[in-house]
Amino acid sequence: MKSEGLVVDADGHILEPPDLWEKYLEPKYRSNAIRIRVGDDGYEYLEVAGRRATMTRPGALGTLGGMGKQVEEARRRREKFVGEGRAAELRYARPQPEDTYLRGAAFGTMVMKERLQLLDKEGMAKALLYPTIGLLWECETMDPELSAAYCRAYNRWIADFCRDSGGRLVPIAHLSLGDPDEAARELERAVKDGCKGAFVAPFTISRRPHGDPAHDRVFAVAQDCDVPFAIHPTIEPMAFGVHHRYDHFGWAAWYFDMFAGQGVMHAFATFFQVGVFDRFPRLRVVVLESGAGWVGYFFDRADAIFTGTPIAQTVRLKEKPSHYFKERCFISADPDERTIAAMMVHLGEDKFFWASDYPHPDHPGNYLEELAGMVKPMTESGRRGILGENVLRAYNVL
Repeated sequence: MKSEGLVVDADGHILEPPDLWEKYLEPKYRSNAIRIRVGDDGYEYLEVAGRRATMTRPGALGTLGGMGKQVEEARRRREKFVGEGRAAELRYARPQPEDTYLRGAAFGTMVMKERLQLLDKEGMAKALLYPTIGLLWECETMDPELSAAYCRAYNRWIADFCRDSGGRLVPIAHLSLGDPDEAARELERAVKDGCKGAFVAPFTISRRPHGDPAHDRVFAVAQDCDVPFAIHPTIEPMAFGVHHRYDHFGWAAWYFDMFAGQGVMHAFATFFQVGVFDRFPRLRVVVLESGAGWVGYFFDRADAIFTGTPIAQTVRLKEKPSHYFKERCFISADPDERTIAAMMVHLGEDKFFWASDYPHPDHPGNYLEELAGMVKPMTESGRRGILGENVLRAYNVL
């Protein structure tokens, strides 16, 4: 991609050190630090709020840095099961106890200088960084005070991790909306410490919609600090999930990954339903890791309902929804998407990012090759925008 000019990863990930929360939590909370433990069966597991996590399967921590690994073995296993007519019995090959979190960490996920070397190797200027364990723990506790403390600890650490990278690694803060007052205070503090934006989970432990006025103090800080507010997929509590409608279907990992971004879409839609964009005319909102091709249908449908049905009376907006997207929203696309050039014609070349998701195993490892295919049909300005200019402009890191 070097020949394409400026390339910026809008959503890369790090693997947090296992002792992050023990070191960075305030002393009051350290007895409930997030930890990696080893069970009686020899497998690692995640401990949150003093309890064994229930939404992360035993041994899974060792796979979190596994982008591109075991793909051929998975293909052989798939062919075996399909050939025998036993697709319903297909399971992930269970990791071995020796497949630990640290052993599974890919290059550049735990050491700042390694990540810079990776950027150099791949011809990238910068990467915006998001967590890994940080996407697993919020579904495990409904305690707003402890959730806020976990976020503060991570945010202090990620700012330190990126601090000496010469601006090439961009820290993004994690917020929990369980306590909006504390989330607002933490956003302001984190921005002063170097974070260039913040993200939230696609669910709220209070069960209030993301766009609810109860969260206005957070939006006000994001607007005043001139940083984007993003929604990023996480593991969601079973009761909050949108795709647990079938019994005896827990083995269907492909199916669940296909719809992993739906919670993000739901959260994003509440910003329009509840009129956030008119209340905060300078707020920028970013949608991450849920694909981008769906926004064509999303805004065709949103505008049609808004302009041509009585249902529109419930929407607290002055303009049709697409107006606000074109003004102040952004969305990241997976490199393997092939419809984004068409979406740009309708919604704007300046609205789209690309993201690697490195090193998470639910995305392919040949993202630069796929990215070249994505941008090939785009205009020159569209290519420059999605490759790097749009995300730098959105996050004010030009």
